[in-house]
Amino acid sequence: MKWLIITSAGLYLFGSFRLPLFLAGLATELAYLALRGSALGRLPLIGPHDTMIFFSTSIALMGLPFLIAQGLRRDGTVSWGVGALAALFALCALPFRSMNMPLPPILNTLWFELHVALAFFAYALFGIGAILGGFYLARRDRGLLDLQYRAALVGYSFFSASMVSGGIWGYYAWGTYWLWTPKELWTSILWLFYALYLHIRLKGPAWERGVAWAGIIGFGITLFTYLGVSMLMKSSHSF
Repeated sequence: MKWLIITSAGLYLFGSFRLPLFLAGLATELAYLALRGSALGRLPLIGPHDTMIFFSTSIALMGLPFLIAQGLRRDGTVSWGVGALAALFALCALPFRSMNMPLPPILNTLWFELHVALAFFAYALFGIGAILGGFYLARRDRGLLDLQYRAALVGYSFFSASMVSGGIWGYYAWGTYWLWTPKELWTSILWLFYALYLHIRLKGPAWERGVAWAGIIGFGITLFTYLGVSMLMKSSHSF
């Protein structure tokens, strides 16, 4: 099934010039997730390989409404390139850590799958917001800043719902809603950061550059929460 990821990555890259190719790449990647999920008997949401593929798909899927909002402008397709690179990274750097096994009993619950899926939708939107912030700093187009705010607001909503569902899952798994593991600590930091971002956005035009940079910094915190904590710190959340 790896050929599907190679195909989707290539289609994403060429899709930067043709929308139908991008849509074909997204369909191919969704087909990979469906086939892998069918083979595993679960959603492919465990381990760096599967989560990176899911992250890539989320970026492409969540980027579509923002691309349409920009009038299908070619520069909006940067998010597709990010998705393709994430897929290639998962394929080339992380395949040896694929987790080809059924869900352990502690994870075999709808709350876990909902928690992880919502988190990655939020991560994708934070990434799209960072890209839009970069475009704003380069062009001073206020419309891009408005789109960044929408991406962050929807992403924050997804992330909040992910924390709630994660707390419910944690209660069923460990008898407590919160354990203060490194992953949960950084999850709190990320949630508070974007809460601050949403408030700074209300400060007016004088804060526009700061808002754009905050969106970029926020995605850096997102990546550390997703990858950095899992790789550098011991936690019950491996990915």
